[in-house]
Amino acid sequence: MATTAKPAKRRRASDTAVDPVTFQVIKASLVGIVREMQNCLFRTGFSTIIRESQDASCALMNVAGDVVAQHVVLPLHIGAFPHCTAAVLRDYGDDLSPGDAFLINHTYEGGSPHAPDMAVITPIFIGKRLIGFAGNIAHKPDLGGPVPGSCYALAKEIFAEGLHLPAVRYQRGHKTVTEVERILAANSRTPEMVLGDIRGQLGADRLGEDRVRELVAKYGDNQVLACFDELMRLSEGIMRQAVSKWRDGRFEAERFVDNDGIDLDKPIRVHVTLEKKGDRISFDFTKSNDQTRGPANIRPPLVQAAMVYTLITQVDPTITINSGLLRVADIKLRKGSVLDPHFPAPVNTYMPTVTAVTEAAVEAISHVVPDRARGDGCGSRSIIIGGRSTRSGKGYVQYEIVGGGTGGRAMMDGVSGGCSHQSNARVAPVEIIESEFPTRVRRFELIPDSGGAGTFRGGLGVLREYENLGEARFNIRSNKHFIAPKGVAKGGDGRCGRLTMHPGEKGEKILPSRYSDYPLADGDIFRLETPGGGGYGDPAGRNPELVSADVNEGYVTPRRAREVYRVVLRKSKGAYVVDAAKTKALRGTRTKAASQKGAKATRGTRTKAASQKGAKATRGTRTKAAGQKGAKATRGRRTKAAGQKGAKPLRGTRGKTAAKAG
Repeated sequence: MATTAKPAKRRRASDTAVDPVTFQVIKASLVGIVREMQNCLFRTGFSTIIRESQDASCALMNVAGDVVAQHVVLPLHIGAFPHCTAAVLRDYGDDLSPGDAFLINHTYEGGSPHAPDMAVITPIFIGKRLIGFAGNIAHKPDLGGPVPGSCYALAKEIFAEGLHLPAVRYQRGHKTVTEVERILAANSRTPEMVLGDIRGQLGADRLGEDRVRELVAKYGDNQVLACFDELMRLSEGIMRQAVSKWRDGRFEAERFVDNDGIDLDKPIRVHVTLEKKGDRISFDFTKSNDQTRGPANIRPPLVQAAMVYTLITQVDPTITINSGLLRVADIKLRKGSVLDPHFPAPVNTYMPTVTAVTEAAVEAISHVVPDRARGDGCGSRSIIIGGRSTRSGKGYVQYEIVGGGTGGRAMMDGVSGGCSHQSNARVAPVEIIESEFPTRVRRFELIPDSGGAGTFRGGLGVLREYENLGEARFNIRSNKHFIAPKGVAKGGDGRCGRLTMHPGEKGEKILPSRYSDYPLADGDIFRLETPGGGGYGDPAGRNPELVSADVNEGYVTPRRAREVYRVVLRKSKGAYVVDAAKTKALRGTRTKAASQKGAKATRGTRTKAASQKGAKATRGTRTKAAGQKGAKATRGRRTKAAGQKGAKPLRGTRGKTAAKAG
């Protein structure tokens, strides 16, 4: 018989006093528990997407589902965990028992970004008292749908995006509900991988439960629960205090996504209006485009998480992550827009839109905090190849996340060959990919000159070329193949991405940034080139020694060094060194040209002003002359009129006098 949960009461910070030392110990312990859960998950995951790319995160929640501690691997999950836990409470709140476990991956029922992101939520009990939840969200290699990987570029509704589960019980009393596993296995091309990953997720949750119980045994449930509330209050307070120091104002920015996978010639606009007053900050996205036909839509929990991530990057990356941060920003969305679509709008390729949301917000905030401005990054992309293994004959799904360049910042260059913003995953090692899938990686290298030029240049994109070793079906989820990562503060844009099938062959073909079900034969080659990051600042202001180092490392070509950075290099002992005199002269020429241009513009302005002044004076003289002439004429007319008027009476008088005389 199920035990009815007795949830812990929500406490005010004043209900139970916790001394500062104990608070810091419990705070560090909670963060450590989540990290241990995370490491457990990465070590027990079956699929490369978890083991190698680490597309997963863990958290602890209170009895209301608020996050009290999260190890940030994927920042978006700060918004997903509360909604997934809320779904469990909504459907099972009166029937929770020790040893329960729940699954949910439904985007509209909970907060998962898309169907492959499966959440495992378990209640934490102290005796019969519910004190919180342990949870994690991890990407699954395949949950059915038209294409391997469950991310169909042509999906027009979520029913084409694989199996969706509302909150369902996975275990009761530590015993697995086998029917749930049978349903999952029957709807996946890789059932062993999916079930293995879920069991690993469950193990990570159970570890978290045990560690929390140990913490409570040491410090008491009242003190630990009081720390839950205090942690959220503290994080919110730190963020609000930082925001209060920024200047007040209202600013706008926008970004565009290449397309939605269906309307390929129609970029998607994401627009934000930021308003800052005191310690309050709001983001209004109501001017963004309507929801799309293709799977570029995202749900509100992701927008909320993106704003939390953005604020963290502007304030303090080491701040304790919890739901207190979700209370800082007010967010306004429009129902039926790409950021708040109507059910059942497709959402599987959500990351490009989330990136646009983040980068628009970063630009808007840069008007408030200029020294935190940065160029746009490469965005996110994944390649998904599915088929039958040439070794085992079983179905496989090769799911890889591939990074590129991040944007240059006001204090340093962007990172090369990494994932940016919310993606934050790892690129799988070549050795792992070749040992587990029928593929060969022919090339993996940085792309010279792909980073946007600037005082601090953008990071470089990567080139990854594959040879397929068996029949397969190819899919890509990418962005910024048509709209380049934007540079800021006079920095140059990053290089766009590109996907080439059969490069250098007769049948060479460039595919869009979103594409599904391209057939691959044994021996087919394809090449993915990822975008570089946007630059920050005027390239001519970059330290020449840094330019020289970039050329020697192969990041920048000598031609670009001269033409864009205005740095002249010469060879010395097999390496490039700066020719200081010629560089000074070359940069001086530009400065002089700019100065002359400015002077010419100034002279032009002065000449124009003088001309306008002269014209005005001339017009004034003419007007004055005309006025004087008019006045003279007027006086003349008046005099004449007066004379005529005076003459009439005189003649009349004379006539009258003459008449009298007669």
